[in-house]
Amino acid sequence: MLDKSYVVPWGKRGSLSTDAEAAVLAELVHESTPLPAGARRERFERSFAASVGSRHAISVNSGAVALHMAIRMLDLAPGDEVIATPQTHRATVQPLLDYDVRVRFCDIDPTTLTLDPTALAALITPRTRALLLVHYGGCPAEMDTVMALARRHGFLVLEDCVHALGARYRGRSPGSLADLATFSLRNAKTSTVLGEGGLITCDRDDWAERLHRLRAHDMDARTARPGTSYAMPLQRGCVRRPGSDATMPEAVAALGQAQLNGVEAAGARRRALAGRLDEVLTRYPFLTPQSAPAHSTHAYHLYTCLVAHQELRDRLVLALDRRGVEIQLRYFPQHLLPQWRHRGHLRGECPIAERSWFEQHLNLPCHAQLTPHQEDYLIEALDGALAELNGGVPAPAPAPSAVAAVAGVPATACGRG
Repeated sequence: MLDKSYVVPWGKRGSLSTDAEAAVLAELVHESTPLPAGARRERFERSFAASVGSRHAISVNSGAVALHMAIRMLDLAPGDEVIATPQTHRATVQPLLDYDVRVRFCDIDPTTLTLDPTALAALITPRTRALLLVHYGGCPAEMDTVMALARRHGFLVLEDCVHALGARYRGRSPGSLADLATFSLRNAKTSTVLGEGGLITCDRDDWAERLHRLRAHDMDARTARPGTSYAMPLQRGCVRRPGSDATMPEAVAALGQAQLNGVEAAGARRRALAGRLDEVLTRYPFLTPQSAPAHSTHAYHLYTCLVAHQELRDRLVLALDRRGVEIQLRYFPQHLLPQWRHRGHLRGECPIAERSWFEQHLNLPCHAQLTPHQEDYLIEALDGALAELNGGVPAPAPAPSAVAAVAGVPATACGRG
């Protein structure tokens, strides 16, 4: 609720600041190298590309800019069709409003809450040019099936990995599973760098070259031809090709580099808390946690569960709020926002996504800023609220071995973490 102080707040930052990061910033402040020089940015890009298994990583100043620039690479033309997921933040699909294309929203799988490959197959036409999907909450989409459809029908796939840093799909990282991908380093993401930052990953050299040109003005630093001269030395830096001013600042890149080594540890901590939440929820038959397939590793940027029906979901939200646990519901189905309704999209287009959000969907706090005490309180508050909804009867706790089986991690990792 507005203006309320919570015992367990929703995450405002996705990563924790350390003394090492403060030292990096202090070094930047005191050194003499010009900050726009780019040495740290280039190092961060190489490290990030290696971490996700991609040939190229191009850093920019925000995740939204990364999406805009990645969509430019699709070379959409009037009359093209683009398939997109409705289960995402508006930033994923909003750039498509700038194009004269038909957007077809694809329904989601009721268990993973990611794009349903069966529903995708039914939407493909000869005019399908591209697919935009999201690994919702950090749960990888079923990429083998998706990419097989894309290759068979000749369209490109852009994966929005805003939630998926640290996830795995059949041993591979999101960001290397499609034709190109985008990441955000904004305040609540797994890696948080001074509030804003983004990256685009791809394997194509020509796309990487184009993205570098789009990111900043392509300067012509060549010397003058024989017989000509410049009036002033600064005039030698002429713009050869116009771009934008989307370059990632050196300070952001330096922090991104410092945080890369902590991604796995942050993911392990989120998964440990998710395991504890799973253990509580699975004792009550009217809740179902979002689950990743056995061949995937969930990043748990969001912890999501589905309640049996809307009246029960709403009562649970209020019961948790009374106990000091902040709840947010993410995200409203994109095809029902006014800008997409204006383009002809209607309720009933994606029935599973609609039923999920309006009637069942619930996100619980699961982030790095929670203290061990807050994590314990969250578990107790959740169990108490569910017992209240269960007629005042708490469900019995399972044996420790069963807890580990639910969490998918060793029993020792299911504690405070």
